[in-house]
This record gives sequence, C-alpha cells and structure tokens, in this order.
Amino acid sequence: MIPALMPNYKRADLAFEQGEGVWLTATNGRRYLDFGAGIAVTSLGHAHPKLVKTIAEQAAKVMHVSNLYRVPQAEALAELLVQNTFADSVLFCNSGAEANEGMVKMIRRAQFENGHPERTSILCFDGAFHGRTLAMISATGNPAYQKGFGPVVEGFDHAPFNNTNTLREAITPHTAGIIVEPVQGESGIKPATREFMEGLRAVCDEYGLYLGFDEVQTGVGRTGKLFAHEWYGIRPDVISVAKGIGGGFPLGAVLATEELARHLTPGSHGTTFGGNPLACAAGVTVLEEILSPDFLEHVRTVGDAFGKMLEDVVSRSEGVFDNVRGLGLMRGLHCVPPVADVMQAVLDQGLLTVGAGDNVLRLVPPLIVTEAECREACERLLKAALSLKASAAQEKVS
Repeated sequence: MIPALMPNYKRADLAFEQGEGVWLTATNGRRYLDFGAGIAVTSLGHAHPKLVKTIAEQAAKVMHVSNLYRVPQAEALAELLVQNTFADSVLFCNSGAEANEGMVKMIRRAQFENGHPERTSILCFDGAFHGRTLAMISATGNPAYQKGFGPVVEGFDHAPFNNTNTLREAITPHTAGIIVEPVQGESGIKPATREFMEGLRAVCDEYGLYLGFDEVQTGVGRTGKLFAHEWYGIRPDVISVAKGIGGGFPLGAVLATEELARHLTPGSHGTTFGGNPLACAAGVTVLEEILSPDFLEHVRTVGDAFGKMLEDVVSRSEGVFDNVRGLGLMRGLHCVPPVADVMQAVLDQGLLTVGAGDNVLRLVPPLIVTEAECREACERLLKAALSLKASAAQEKVS
C-alpha cells in the first residue's frame, strides 16, 4: 500500500517535536544541532520569542482576508523592503518557485508593454535551480528534474555560469531578460564572480534587457548582506525572495523597480494566499530583527569565522573533504566519498545538514548561530569524517 503521504520525498526516519535557537529535539529525545535550518529557512532559529509572539497574536486576530481588500501587514512589510533595497514596489506570494514565476511574468510583461512583444525568452545558466513548477524546471534546465513531465516550457535559454565570454552569443532577438543566482545553492554552493555579475549588468544595459536575481536562498541576510547582490555592487531590476523572509512561515516576494512593477496592473497576476496578514506579520518581525543594529555584522563575523573553521576541518579530515565554498552562513564542503554517506555519518553525530549537487554538503544554520555553536558543528563534522575514514579502512582490511 502506498503511504498517505506521497513518496516524492526521501525522508530520514527522524521527526522533531521541539526546537530552540539552533537546536532541535527529536521525538526520541535526542537533541540535534541544526545546520540545515529547514533548507535555509529558519533565519531566526526555532521558537524565536518575538516571532512566536507575533504569529500567535496575529493568528488570534485575523489570519486571512484575501487581496480583495487592503492588508496593512503587507503594506508595512513592503515599505520595509522598499526602504532598505533597490526596489520601488513588492509583490507577495507563498514560495520561491512562485516568486520566480512572478519575476518571469514581470520581465515579459514589461517588454511587451514597452513595445517588444517578441522578447519573451529568459536567459538562465547551467547549474541553476529555480524551483519545481513546470516553468521553473524548464528555467532550471536539469534533465533530472524534467524527466517524465512532458515537453519543457518554451522561452528559457541557458548559458555557462561564470563565463562572460559566452554571454553575448547567448542573447537573441527574443531575449527579454536574464535570471541568475548570486550563489548557486542546489548545484553545490557556487558563488558568481564579480566579473560575471558586472558582465550581466553591462549586457542587460547594452541590449535593453532586465536583470533578475534569484535570491530565494541567498537573500534576507544569509550571506551577511540583506541580499547577496549587494556584495557585487550590482543593481538588479527585479529579484525573487522566499525561504528566510518568513522565518519558517511560508512567504515569498518579488521586489522590482517601478520600470517593471508598474506593468503588473489589476488582473495581470494574482494569488489567493500571498501577502496575507499572518504571513506578512511574521515577515515584518523577521525583517525588523535582521535590520536591527549589528545583526548583519554578526552574520558576517560569525560567517567569516565559520569559513576558517571549515578550512581547518578540511585539513584534518584525512581526505574526506577537499574544499570549502560559499560566503557568510551559506557554506558548502566538497566531499570525496558520496555526500549521502557523509550526511548519514554527520547525522549520526547529531548534526543536521543538507545535501547539494556536485557532491557537496551544505551548511546553512540559522542566522543567530554563535561562533561557539559553529565550533561545535565543526567538531561533529570532523568526528563524522574520521568515523567514515575508519570504517572505510576496516572494510578494506576485511
């Protein structure tokens, strides 16, 4: 018999009943150090007092009214985002894939309204991950995600990531815009180079294209800036946001300049749940915390220290890990053994992590993590590595 939950996830036989800060307690009573954060989602950690209070108080008032009416909580969150970013206007939704869909529609609509209805194609990059809707698996371009779902959605082209030499030849008369992750997360924590990012902006300006950044995983403080594109000094036209913006409550957003946002007129796009009072109340609390004095400085300081600690882990891992990737609190360890084996060994040590492409172990703890907790995580990583090495040696002997 098939289980009540569809079998599309390969779940560990582990369930959690309580969390606090960067720790989770399983139903069997064991505590785990959480360096997965629900795949870079629980930005303020578990059971953050302010976020819990906000959600409880808002839930007791009104959770949902729909976008047929004004939503003051959405207006407040949009104002916060506009005041602290490049954007002039914000669209709220529920998830990263939905935010990316909204970004694509916005780019195409703006080109149409500006007299270029032929410009409908979006240039994406090899190794990207933009979500699992039918359009976004086409934008991602990975055959593994497309298998069995019929023809790919038209209008997505691909070029090599971090290669400025191939950019111009990838532009066609039908190109409307470019979408890129400042740090490719799912494919193995691969940051874009400054040269590449500057090249993207230059090409968009030259050809009249719109530049969109997928900041679903890199945004909301994850890399030590509010958004990762800030590290490059590049101004986007539009970005997609989700994951950490709700601190664990489902919330996504598209941030855009007026040049794009003004074309999303009534009836052109919509969502039932997006921007509802409960989600946006949570988002306001999360953003206020992240924008509070010293919060992002804490992420940068701890992230830099964590990077150095991971380099030490690599040097002492006896060849289990061979390099560290990423920035801020978005890090990856490239594994020599299969990453699935490493993840299990790390889990046995009471540390939660996330796998990524290119045989990388992803480490994305809550942004409130301390250097001491990072040090504890590294000790567990090293124990797991040496345990794997010892098991391999034992199997060789036997």
